[in-house]
Amino acid sequence: MTGNVISDSVNILIVEDDEIDAEAVRRSFSRHNLSNQIFHARYGTDALNMMRSREELRSLVLLIVDVNMPQMNGIEFLQNLRLDPLLARTTAFMLSTSRREVDIAAAYQLGVGGYFLKDNVDEFVGMLGIYLHINKFMQDR
Repeated sequence: MTGNVISDSVNILIVEDDEIDAEAVRRSFSRHNLSNQIFHARYGTDALNMMRSREELRSLVLLIVDVNMPQMNGIEFLQNLRLDPLLARTTAFMLSTSRREVDIAAAYQLGVGGYFLKDNVDEFVGMLGIYLHINKFMQDR
């Protein structure tokens, strides 16, 4: 693993089909004074295409993924992400309404950093702010 340690300028990609939920995350970032650049993909397939085609979404990105999405749900998205050698090590967190243990277990088996419920968006983003501040990210993974 080569690259420089970086702890700022981590881009955020929200993978969420509901624009209202995506906007709630954006507003929470603003309330927490987090200035990370935020991108949004409505579907898992769109997110994978964005990450493969945009440099700023390949090296320093943190994913916020919903479980319940049409076309490709969040678990299927993570399975595809983990199979791609360029994207496999991307840090992902789940933010969902699903409380199903099968979804939670599948997400953790696919290496998510945490599984959070949408009724705690502000607390989740507050935690992410601390995570972004104290974590040492590697550039050019």
